[in-house]
Amino acid sequence: MKRLMVLILALLLALPAMAEAGRGPQAVIEEMVVDYGAYGEAAASRVDALLGELEALDADMAARWRRVMALWRSVGSDLTVNEGVLPDGLPDTDALCIVALGFQLNPDGSMRDELVERLKVVLRSAEKYPRAYVLCTGGGTASENPSATEAGRMAEWLAAQGVSSDRVIVEDRSMTTAQNAIYTFDLLEARYPQVTQLAIISSDYHIATGTLLFGAEAALRAEEAGMEAVQVVSNAAWHAPSGTLSAMFQAGALIELSGDVETAYDIYYQTYDIHALPPLDT
Repeated sequence: MKRLMVLILALLLALPAMAEAGRGPQAVIEEMVVDYGAYGEAAASRVDALLGELEALDADMAARWRRVMALWRSVGSDLTVNEGVLPDGLPDTDALCIVALGFQLNPDGSMRDELVERLKVVLRSAEKYPRAYVLCTGGGTASENPSATEAGRMAEWLAAQGVSSDRVIVEDRSMTTAQNAIYTFDLLEARYPQVTQLAIISSDYHIATGTLLFGAEAALRAEEAGMEAVQVVSNAAWHAPSGTLSAMFQAGALIELSGDVETAYDIYYQTYDIHALPPLDT
């Protein structure tokens, strides 16, 4: 925690000097995200001021980040997490994609119990909505088996339970939740334009982060600010006995979505409290 506070202080202290030099939109975004990650609603007036500064620099970008910040506030206070299976009322068509978020594999490439429990929620949800796609996302996190990927193991498990391979989409490059969102949207835009609604499935402590990042990625990619082609509409979770993700971890992930991977990983290394993060691949 002490090292994290030193990092936050260093980031905040660097920003006034950047302002004097005529900083650009990225610096404003990072100050805003770090402020909110560190101080939450106590930083609300500062966030509003920074959004105003961003609007003067780039009105379209400011409109997108207003939506992102509003989403961040809402997932922290109003998000309903559905335990065990997706709720009723979602479209049972190929417009719906059930997104299964991965979890670090065992060194030999086998799945940890937590990932299996998440998959049980995925299976129940896929059976409830048999026309929906199921997208498995997660890369190679097995330290002793470089050929194994989270998404690949998840897809194999679902196939063994009778889920048709025609429904399953595999995204096996991502190493962070931000990359889960980035690469998922890449796949959907390129190959599945009929998908317009996403339902996120993970452990309960991870749902808010997943909802935030997938919603933020949709807002940042929209052809027009506020006109997302794909939206996060629901979730379902396995109730984990433990596990947390901090607001500063979410801040790092939003900075990764904004394009500054190096700063994002600096924050991750200080706040990642679930499992070991692979080294930054430069």
